[in-house]
Formats: sequence, structure tokens, C-alpha cells
Amino acid sequence: MSAGLARKKQRGISFIGLLFVAIVLACVGVVVAQVIPTLIEYQAILKAAKKATEGSTVPEVRAIFDRAQAIDDFQSVSGRDLVVQKVGDKVVVSFAYQREIHLFGPAFLTLKYEGRGESQ
Repeated sequence: MSAGLARKKQRGISFIGLLFVAIVLACVGVVVAQVIPTLIEYQAILKAAKKATEGSTVPEVRAIFDRAQAIDDFQSVSGRDLVVQKVGDKVVVSFAYQREIHLFGPAFLTLKYEGRGESQ
């Protein structure tokens, strides 16, 4: 049997292909590692907004939110940035903000967050 017939066609990924996949996964990993803290911060802000609905006046709502901000240590939203409304007999606290993550050169990833808390 000749060597050409005995050799089976090889399957799989080449070294260059493997290197390309590793670089793409590394880039995605870096971006995800920068996005996760913003998601954690959003959850803390949302929790503070829900807690702030315990207040009955706008200054009281903002003060409760600012106390929660001091405890959870986030900077993106403060009490003065909140939109406080009374809908029926419920207090509704809304917020919206943006976070930018520098990727490379002139490229940025902009994340827009918004949320609202309602009194029970």
C-alpha cells in the first residue's frame, strides 16, 4: 500500500485558526470583565431606588437614596438625579445613566442603564 493511500485526511483546527480563536476569546473576556462591575453597580442602584420608595416626600426619597448610595458606594447616580413621581398612591423612583468603557484607540462601548422602583 502506498503512503498516499494510507494517509487519512486530517481534520481539526490549524495552529493559526487556534491562535485566532484564542485572541477573539481573550478580547471578549476583557470586555466582559469590564462590563460586569457596571452590572453589579446597576443592581445596587436599583436596590437603592426601591428602598427610596419608602419615603413620602421628594427630599425624603432623595435622602434615603443618598444613604443607600453611601453604603453601597456607587457614584453613577445620586439622589438629585432621581425622577420622583407619585402614581396613584405609590411613589415611583426612576433613574437613567450611561457608562462608557474604553476599548482601544477611539473606540468606546457605551452602556445605557435605566430603572425604576415602585413602593409596595
